[in-house]
Amino acid sequence: MMQINLTINGQGVEELVEPRTHLADFLRDRLHLTATHIRCEQGVCGACTILIDGSPARSCITYAALCQGAEVVTLEGLENDEIIESLRTAFSIEHGLQCGFCTPGMLVTARDIIRRLPDADEARVRRELNGNLCRCTGYAGIARAICRVLEARRAAAAKPETSTAFKLGPVGARHLPGASTTEKKRLPQSAPKPEVSCVDPKDLGKDLGLGSRAANLETSLSFTVAHGADETWAALADVENVARCMPGASLTEHSADGRLAGRVTVKIGPIATNFIGTGLIVRDEEARRGILYGSGRDRLSGTTVRAEVSYAVTGESDTQSRVDVTVRALLAGALAQFSRSSIVQDLVGRITAEFSRRLQQSLTDPQSVDTSETSLKATTLVFDVVMARLKSLRDRLFGRKQADTNNDRNAS
Repeated sequence: MMQINLTINGQGVEELVEPRTHLADFLRDRLHLTATHIRCEQGVCGACTILIDGSPARSCITYAALCQGAEVVTLEGLENDEIIESLRTAFSIEHGLQCGFCTPGMLVTARDIIRRLPDADEARVRRELNGNLCRCTGYAGIARAICRVLEARRAAAAKPETSTAFKLGPVGARHLPGASTTEKKRLPQSAPKPEVSCVDPKDLGKDLGLGSRAANLETSLSFTVAHGADETWAALADVENVARCMPGASLTEHSADGRLAGRVTVKIGPIATNFIGTGLIVRDEEARRGILYGSGRDRLSGTTVRAEVSYAVTGESDTQSRVDVTVRALLAGALAQFSRSSIVQDLVGRITAEFSRRLQQSLTDPQSVDTSETSLKATTLVFDVVMARLKSLRDRLFGRKQADTNNDRNAS
């Protein structure tokens, strides 16, 4: 259990929670704020949408522990909000609800649209609603209701509102040093990256790695390299070479004390994610063990990741060594639902296999490593994983049928 302190609907809350407690469960089960609905539990349907530090967020894929110090507002906390009052009236007039299950999340999103996009037309409103699913209205009444409020505010010359309550949190805000809780601003996009201080590895969780946080993605695997342990260990010490061998990774900064900065680009069909982050490598030369503490963020989706990657090299013979790798990561944000799927384990395995191939190639012939591809084509890897699973399923099914046929023949 861990203690969290946050503000919910204007009231300070201090509670003990399990590290893996989702914010939606915490709000409903512990605080009885049941306007926050839960359906998909994967961050897809939008029924659980609330405000965290002024921005809409999916509470079903946000850990309550990650909201330490945050300001959380649910629909109950917007009861006297001017825009919500206008939306409730408009939803009633335009028949914007039927069963009502999606309505709380829909209202929070609609409020955000009105505040951010005072000049939005119906087409833009519909695009903005694509993260909130409804099974019964057909969206027409919802879109009309939002447009009705927008038109009324434009007629009244209402000024567009901007959120100022950005402190921290899974939706990508940051706390400004020295800022009070009543006066906050967004960091400019051109703000320099924070430097990684060279501290004791046990304290790295404050800035990098997991610290006391629980991982929601963990996998271990091994691969062999047709070179001795000393040679393989030396190759892993060359961070620039390691970055060249890792699909989709590129290094932008690297210092002798192990500090680094870089990016990982992943393409899934038409979607491209670009995680930018910093890290620190700590190595035990005598034991041939190392660990990478890192953190990164994809600006487009707002997804953040903290990770610890430990590795060890063991000599199996003079010409062969084994590399054992353990990856522990915490994903938070729009892409976090992918960490729940077992297919991620297979995907990580295939990425590691490609890394192993490139690493061995770099040891044998450094000039032959292909660095022209700067992004990881996850679609191809996922397709390979799915096809492999289908083939395995087919083999099991047909193998079982063949065994049943043989048993029937033997019985007759």
